Amino acid sequence: MADVKKDQERDELFRRIYKIATDLVHAGHVAEWDFKSYVLGTMFYRYISENFTAYINEGEHAAGNKDFDYAKMPDAEAETAREGLVQEKGFFILPSELFCNVLARADKDDNLNETLERVFNHIESSAASGDAENDFAGLFDDFDVNSKAIGETVAKRNKVLVELLNGVAQMPLFSTDGINPDLFGDAYEYLMGMYAANAGKKGGQYFTPADVSELLARLGTIGKTKINKVYDPACGSGSLLLKVEKVLGKDNIERGFYGQEIDLTTYNLCRINMFLHNIEFDKFSIVREDTLLSPQHWDDQPFELIVSNPPFSVPWEGDKNPLLINDPRFSPAGVLAPASKGDMAFIMHSLSWLASNGAAAIVCFPGIMYRSGAEQKIRKYLVDNSFVDAIIQLPSNLFLNVTISVDIMLLKKNKADNAVLFVDASKEFVKVTKNNRLSEENIQRIVSAVAKRKDEQHFARLVPNDEVGSKQNNYNLSVSTYVEQEDTREKIDIVKLNAEIAEIVAREQKLREEIDRIIGEIEGVDSNGAAG
Repeated sequence: MADVKKDQERDELFRRIYKIATDLVHAGHVAEWDFKSYVLGTMFYRYISENFTAYINEGEHAAGNKDFDYAKMPDAEAETAREGLVQEKGFFILPSELFCNVLARADKDDNLNETLERVFNHIESSAASGDAENDFAGLFDDFDVNSKAIGETVAKRNKVLVELLNGVAQMPLFSTDGINPDLFGDAYEYLMGMYAANAGKKGGQYFTPADVSELLARLGTIGKTKINKVYDPACGSGSLLLKVEKVLGKDNIERGFYGQEIDLTTYNLCRINMFLHNIEFDKFSIVREDTLLSPQHWDDQPFELIVSNPPFSVPWEGDKNPLLINDPRFSPAGVLAPASKGDMAFIMHSLSWLASNGAAAIVCFPGIMYRSGAEQKIRKYLVDNSFVDAIIQLPSNLFLNVTISVDIMLLKKNKADNAVLFVDASKEFVKVTKNNRLSEENIQRIVSAVAKRKDEQHFARLVPNDEVGSKQNNYNLSVSTYVEQEDTREKIDIVKLNAEIAEIVAREQKLREEIDRIIGEIEGVDSNGAAG
């Protein structure tokens, strides 16, 4: 019954989100991809306001002050608790600046844009005095209350902002009986999927589909119920990190979530995503920098779990900068990934920061499995040192705006065998509109095959490292090289076919004889007629 209630709440939430998108985006007020930043920023503002209020109210109610409501408290009195609350929660919001109170005045506030700008600045600056400074700094940068993208005049912009606040206020983001604490996270994922699907390449780069995220998380945690830390070197909006939290449970990730992202918009989205999934500020570290050239978590590595969907064939300095070969992340392979394609650099980086008892599940462009040159030399290093646990070929058309079939490389440092498991999961999908999706059954079959490491005809094959590195294969890691495709062509029974042909020939011969007889009779009649 609880699951039915959860589904109903989630469906109602999605309907409300779609309505606000229809009202504002489809009405032409805001560009679709830009609007995502506004609605997510507003959701975040509402979330931290209600979360902050609930935290204070619960403490007061537990102390016997049953009628206390922080939202109704004078700002001057609230100020006395600022320092302590910043230490506990990482930030501070005055009662007058809570979402509910700004909303109550919004339609009468001719300077709503300035009010929101001031509130956002106050929230960010409040965290500057505590340990959460890096988690809050610049979080509202993409929420430009003065942008002409939401209106040519202040009055028009404020009208849109009022509609935005009201729309988010009407979203059922809290369960009435507390059984579904994940509604904010559900709303985030729905919005990201909805906007990414309609925003072309720009949108797709921010989003790893939930089914692929789930597969990576489960592949990386085979045989485990808890881990110390999870890391994503190209974390995007954080969906992979948070899928691990969903698979294992937040309490089973002992030391938190770590990620690095180079893009400002996705960096902000990722931090918002952490908060919306109720991850406390001291349990995550998301930083903005170029991972390959300036990794920011040296002091936090190694990581027991690494999950990642790094950008395909992204240019980097690579072999154009000979000093990089001295980087301890890249030097073991004796060669740098090509400057035009940084895929293998992300793999070497992940391997370097992987704990001895850990696993790294990485989405890969298929070209890195067979291309020659530096990439082939890096594959040789990975195979000869038995770091490659499995290569899984996924179905095509799983990712937004990416129609090709991509691979997953699973890396481990302490394997029990000297072999690579190759899995052809290219047919493991269900069709959903124009895209393919991995069902629970598809995911389970793939994970089970990787866990068992057994040969399965036309699906999985455990190949010794020596065979992968043989003269014939030359460290080719393409699944199709090792897993034979099933022949789905109709099998022909030659004996039966020959019998059928013989029967047809016999029938034709009888028909010819009958035709000859009829023609002979006709010719005889004509001849008799002529003689008479």
